[in-house]
Amino acid sequence: MGDMTGKVALITGGTAGIGHATAVAFAKEGAQVAISGRREKEGNEVVAEIKALGGEAIFIKTDITKEAEVKAMVEKTIEAFGRLDYAFNNAGVEQVATPIAKQTEELYDLVMNTNVKGVWLSQKYEIPAMLQTGGGAIVNNSSVAGLIGMAGVGIYNASKHAVIGLTKATALEVAKKNIRVNSVAPGGVETRMLNDFLNTPELIKMMESLHPIGRIGQPDEIAQAVIYLCSEKSSFITGQTLAVDGGFTAQ
Repeated sequence: MGDMTGKVALITGGTAGIGHATAVAFAKEGAQVAISGRREKEGNEVVAEIKALGGEAIFIKTDITKEAEVKAMVEKTIEAFGRLDYAFNNAGVEQVATPIAKQTEELYDLVMNTNVKGVWLSQKYEIPAMLQTGGGAIVNNSSVAGLIGMAGVGIYNASKHAVIGLTKATALEVAKKNIRVNSVAPGGVETRMLNDFLNTPELIKMMESLHPIGRIGQPDEIAQAVIYLCSEKSSFITGQTLAVDGGFTAQ
């Protein structure tokens, strides 16, 4: 992958899972890393891991559903490192499978505010910051649920489709301003979030069977796709969604 030394990356939801793996991957590429999330202890642990590798990182406690906190997140990144080149808008929440008729307004607000409003607010402040130093690249985290329908998780399904819509619209808006905007659509990935959902051996086997490759993914496999979409190796790619799903959506 391309050398990112001298560049700065911001990762939301960077305290665990895909966000954690991506923060470390950016650091290994030479980028300075700002990690945001709500869990301060875990965030500081990721910072310590990056520093142990010889990298530079900070943690910024942020609730991405609150505009003032998102604005401060980007401002603190600039204060610490002087610029913003890459952003991975990863923070999100899942939904337990429940029929539409039994889903609540509180669940709708939680999922949509985190998964959609959080991405929208992040882009709102990341774009002006990137323009200050000539451009950059944004990757939003969608899901295979943003590409296909899934019964029982209608709100989550809708939120991840919305992330792809935001990605396309934003990419068109900034295409001539040297900012590329893409999204990744992971399949099942071994994270705490997925493990909480797949709480029996039968459910794990079922999830594995949905992936023609024969297994679920690892966080670093998604991280490497994000690095690629931010690197100069993808310089002619914008407004696209890269499915990193072990063949899930090829069926």
